[in-house]
Order: sequence, then structure tokens, then C-alpha cells
Amino acid sequence: MRLFDDPIQVPGGKLQTLLDAGRYIANLPKAAHDRPEWQAAMEALLLVAERGGPVMFARIGMMRALNAGKSVPELEPRRKREKVYKIVS
Repeated sequence: MRLFDDPIQVPGGKLQTLLDAGRYIANLPKAAHDRPEWQAAMEALLLVAERGGPVMFARIGMMRALNAGKSVPELEPRRKREKVYKIVS
């Protein structure tokens, strides 16, 4: 049983292992289960579980699926401080 480096927080608990993540995906409603982001998460999970890929791939897939559709706040560009000039007469 392979563990995630950091557990993934989900409503109702957290996912600590690949098996937990697989069960979470399996228990999703069919409409959510068939969405492309969850299909990609399942593929990443299977790649890691069956072929021994890095666990981080499965974590990234799960996080992308969990956060799909959520807007990311745009950051304001940082401005340089204006230079103050002194007029010498």
C-alpha cells in the first residue's frame, strides 16, 4: 500500500493512500466520475499503482480534479516604487 507524501484533504476526511484515492473516485456520482479531469486522475492513479510511477503523479491528478472549475485569483503585478527626484537650484 503506497502512501501520499502529504494526505489530500477532501470533504469528509483525507486521502492517505492510493487505495483511499481509488475508493474516493469510485464513489463519485456518475456525472462527476465521467468528467475529463476525473478520468485523468484515474489514469494517473492506475499508472502509479500498476507500474510503480512516482506517487506525486497521482497526487497532482487528484488535486487537479478536486480543484477543477475553481477560479484562481489573478495577482496584481508588482510595481516598482517611483524614484523621487529633488530639484536643486
